[in-house]
Amino acid sequence: LVSTEEDKYGVYSNLLFKYFLAEGVVCGHDLFVASAKELPTNILKELPAPLLDDNCRNELGEEATAVTSEDFQDSMKIAWRYQNLPKMEVSPTTSARFGHYYDVSKTMSSELFQSIKCHSFFLPEELSLPPTIKMCNMNCGYARLLQSIQKLIYQEGFDGSHPQKKQKNILRMGIQSLGTMLWGDDICNTDKPEDAHSLTKFLYVLRGLLRKSLSACIITVPAHLIQNKAIMERVTNLSDVVVGLESFIGSERETNPLYKDYHGLIHVHQIPRLNSLSCDVPDTKDLAFRLKRKLFTIERLHLPPDLSDTVSRSSKQDLAESAKLLSSGCGAMAIGKKHLDF
Repeated sequence: LVSTEEDKYGVYSNLLFKYFLAEGVVCGHDLFVASAKELPTNILKELPAPLLDDNCRNELGEEATAVTSEDFQDSMKIAWRYQNLPKMEVSPTTSARFGHYYDVSKTMSSELFQSIKCHSFFLPEELSLPPTIKMCNMNCGYARLLQSIQKLIYQEGFDGSHPQKKQKNILRMGIQSLGTMLWGDDICNTDKPEDAHSLTKFLYVLRGLLRKSLSACIITVPAHLIQNKAIMERVTNLSDVVVGLESFIGSERETNPLYKDYHGLIHVHQIPRLNSLSCDVPDTKDLAFRLKRKLFTIERLHLPPDLSDTVSRSSKQDLAESAKLLSSGCGAMAIGKKHLDF
């Protein structure tokens, strides 16, 4: 179960949501898309097109060429004694390729959907149908959604606890904007909601269904709207992976030269612990994302070189204060020592 904390305007979290579904299409997995505000068919129509083989190499080559040209321009501004230092490796992954690349400027062709099954759940349509099961102490929208997921897992052969006669496949589920008023929940409107446990009860049952089935699920939650932080702590405890997206749109960081190469930050709050008492600790905790011309990339956040003499002293002091907000991963070299070590 992957929980994504939406950014303020939901731009980049929605893109990450579609990336997860697009990877399922390319891998031949069955899809289940649930939403209360947007038709699932419209979401599937907007999945990014995959970059396969030659197209992928061409696009990555163009991006690398653009980065090289930017580095050449920056090298004219860097002091000569820093030019021979090793460059910061921005990619957080290893050299082995994992997954696929996608072109956000194009949508996925309909031919790729022919080999998979797509199931949908649109809450306004489901509420118009008569209820077939009663689930006490849970929101009606969440109860209908659990009923659809359980029915799909058992009828389509994704139940891992029983032997299946046909070839097994994986079910990828995507649930959009849980906890909003569109789902009939009020946790985003007040710090003392009438039913503060509907969402956590839903996640508890959903996690049980995922544990005994061949399925994976991603959900998006507007964490910035949930005033009761105890609810988000429960959501984190009931999830395997929790990632938060912080967009620079409308904030002071949007015009801050320190973050000029990025569009937002990624906060990894929790990662899976498999057969271990403690989770794997990454080599860096400072991750940022940016939306390029065709690619959405996640990189290590690193400080830019010192600014030119045209920048005022007050601006440099503002940058120094902003650098202190970074965690020890990328800010250690900048603020960990009082004096430079040559």
